[in-house]
Amino acid sequence: MTTASPSPTTRLHLRVTPTAESIIRSGHPWLFAGSLRSLNRDGRLGELAVVYDRHDHFLAIGLFDPLSPLRLRVLHAGKPVNIDDAWWRHRFQSAVDRRRGWFDDQTTGFRWLHGESDGWPGLVLDRFGPVLVLKLYTAAWLPRLGELTALIREVLKPEHLVLRLARNIQEIAQKEFHAEDGQLLIGEKLGGRPVFLESGLRFEADVLQGQKTGFFLDQRENRRRVANLAGGRDVLNAFSFSGGFSLYAARAGATSVTDLDISPHALEACKRNFALNQGDPAVARCPHDTVQADAFEWLEQNKTRQFGLVILDPPSLAKREADRGAAIRAYGKLTAGGLRALRADGILVAASCSGHVTADEFFAAVRQAVRDSGRRFTELETTGHPPDHPATFPESYYLKCIYLKAAGDQ
Repeated sequence: MTTASPSPTTRLHLRVTPTAESIIRSGHPWLFAGSLRSLNRDGRLGELAVVYDRHDHFLAIGLFDPLSPLRLRVLHAGKPVNIDDAWWRHRFQSAVDRRRGWFDDQTTGFRWLHGESDGWPGLVLDRFGPVLVLKLYTAAWLPRLGELTALIREVLKPEHLVLRLARNIQEIAQKEFHAEDGQLLIGEKLGGRPVFLESGLRFEADVLQGQKTGFFLDQRENRRRVANLAGGRDVLNAFSFSGGFSLYAARAGATSVTDLDISPHALEACKRNFALNQGDPAVARCPHDTVQADAFEWLEQNKTRQFGLVILDPPSLAKREADRGAAIRAYGKLTAGGLRALRADGILVAASCSGHVTADEFFAAVRQAVRDSGRRFTELETTGHPPDHPATFPESYYLKCIYLKAAGDQ
């Protein structure tokens, strides 16, 4: 993957502020435009740029993006390296090899590459059975798209590879690189939504138009934990999306499952996923209801329905740092609503995927809402990222979940 890079004699050189030097040495993979002190020339989209420290020593090398405030995504820091085809192949194979043995033939949906934390900044690669989805969050990868595709084909040999693009890079992708969101890079036309396995359950993934890459793989371990808690309980899955938590609960012996979501498309996906698993006797026996409503409003207005297990898994409530305070208050309000719908002997599961809200802030908001309710709870555990979604720097920690059991439950 070297064709997009200029020769070493003309390579882009960057010098940065002392603070940025320290941040890069600490292992942080982002360099913002405001941290640049000088460039030896104008940089091109996607080319390799070398960062030098104040003593003209090599500091790091990364992908340059002149169009983004996040000007450089670091690929390597420390001693100089030669980034050639062999280097790219080794980095790709290393991420793949780390996941070998983590998943058996009953789980065919997982993440092969997780952005910066796997050494592939601004890029994720997910598997859904025979279909892989490559999502790009930075235009810096667009000049290397052909080489990326060839590398994925060589190492993983997928039947299909789908390209997904962050909204902010779709225009340049189409105009400059003739690439579009939902484009097939490998394989013939997809015949509908691919079906994959997770812990033996069948799910569809909306890989062409769905959120993120088509399914939220990062909650897999929490879905498995919910299964261990759901037996004999009526379950409310608020912000249900396509019903992942609900199917795990149904198979584990829940007495009923209710999916609550504002999106009719999400609830239709819930129904399709339940239909895919009717061959499982426990799923077939479990009554499954769907409610289309705003979860905040429904929980606020609900005065009658009570559940033995309430799951609160909203989408990100803080898209930017300015939203952080409002999001923390919203998590407290949401928890209070969930508690009102929880039986005296119930279990509350509350999750957050807001990267701008820290785990400590989120857990504090939930715990305060519990104290304000006047009810006694035992905290069972808190969880973070699954192994195929590693987090290696502060901004990469987004997923957190807390499990609380009402003290009346024996």
